[in-house]
Amino acid sequence: MASTRLVEKYVLMDEEAIRRSLTRVAYQIVEDLGDLSDVLFVGIRTRGEPLARRLASRLEDMTGKHIPVGGLDITFYRDDLSMVAEKPLVKGTDLPVEIQDRRVILVDDVLYTGRTVRAALDALIHFGRPRAVFLFCLIDRGWRELPICANWVGRTITTTASEVVKVKLRETDGEDAVVIAERVAS
Repeated sequence: MASTRLVEKYVLMDEEAIRRSLTRVAYQIVEDLGDLSDVLFVGIRTRGEPLARRLASRLEDMTGKHIPVGGLDITFYRDDLSMVAEKPLVKGTDLPVEIQDRRVILVDDVLYTGRTVRAALDALIHFGRPRAVFLFCLIDRGWRELPICANWVGRTITTTASEVVKVKLRETDGEDAVVIAERVAS
């Protein structure tokens, strides 16, 4: 079996494009949800959490209201856990408030097959029954395997099966960028 490697093709979004997308989505959230007093942002670890913190910060700047942010570990809710790693890295879940009767905005970096979001929904329900769950993803790249759709998207793109969308955030990677890479045989 031939091995593959990733080759970066181009930068889809730089730091400024990511910032603009998050600002635009913050305005859309205010327009769509109105009063945010019962909203809780929950970022899917790893890169969903810093995106959730950035969005909440923008909304706080816009509305003057504090919006709690938590991080959700979906490791044990994945349907491919046995294929991911023999000893998966568990990052833990941190929810600063109860989710019961809250409007939860689930945040992830890339929406692809929908399986990560399905796992996140399963994990979230373990902690209570939210009034509603909404989804924001920075990138929607298509190729859905489950009927899952984001309420807000930073950018929708068309990809091929061999392409990989790499989101880099300064909190986790030291820089902000969305890069499209290609799997090529080595």
